[in-house]
Formats: sequence, C-alpha cells, structure tokens
Amino acid sequence: MAITKQYLKSKPICKVTFSVPAEDAKEVAVVGSFNEWSTEATMLKKLKNGTFKGTLNLEKDNSYEFRYLVDGAYVNDEQADAYAWNDYASAENGVLNV
Repeated sequence: MAITKQYLKSKPICKVTFSVPAEDAKEVAVVGSFNEWSTEATMLKKLKNGTFKGTLNLEKDNSYEFRYLVDGAYVNDEQADAYAWNDYASAENGVLNV
C-alpha cells in the first residue's frame, strides 16, 4: 500500500493518491472522515497490474482518519502517518496528515 501527497501551490489543497495492491480483490474503497465513512463515495479503480488506485483533493493543514474497505473487510495502510483508536469501530484507524 502506498500514499503519495502532492501539495498545490495555487490552492490550500493536497492531492492524495491511495494505492492498494489487491490482485484478487473485486472492490476496494477508501473510507474516512473526509467522506463521512461512506463505503461507496470513494471507490478505487483497478489497474491492469492488480493495484487499486484513486486520488482525492483534501484540504491542507488537517488530519483525517481512514481505512480501506477491501471486498467488505476493513484494512489499515501500513504507511499511514499515525494510528488512532476508534471506540465506535473498536479498532485503530490510519491517520493521514496533510
């Protein structure tokens, strides 16, 4: 898994690209505080090499909790900036600082 950040000079926005290698998966989504944990709002596109990829424009100077939803199972990104315990999910969420 990988997260890349590209800060825009003209706007207070960071383009964040999420990449999830999951050859056998049918669907991968990124869910988090940036999309109100919607399981359908941010579906990642499957590339020919089996990696799922998608880019979001997120407001700079914020932290967002997130997880991946891979065929119905929640997965954390090992490259998250940090982790935060979530009582509602009874699990840790990845934290993205932009």
